[in-house]
Amino acid sequence: MGAGTNHRLISFSGMPKYYFHIRTSDTFLPDDRGFDFPDFEAAKREAMTAAREMIAEMVIDGDPIDGMRFEVTDESGNVVLTLPFRFVLD
Repeated sequence: MGAGTNHRLISFSGMPKYYFHIRTSDTFLPDDRGFDFPDFEAAKREAMTAAREMIAEMVIDGDPIDGMRFEVTDESGNVVLTLPFRFVLD
């Protein structure tokens, strides 16, 4: 699902659902499941933690991280955060 598309899953927890899509210069990997968080700040913290963990695995595997980023969207498909993985290394 791309940015701007309505996600079909409904959160029954009462918390907002955020989707952590992964984008590179030539690839888009959609997150069709999403995660419930109490607010945007909690989703942002999780995106930063997940990016750090993914970078660690990529370094071990010798994979490049150039241009890789999370595009976090809300339940309506609006991009609420673009987080380049390199940002979490600073």
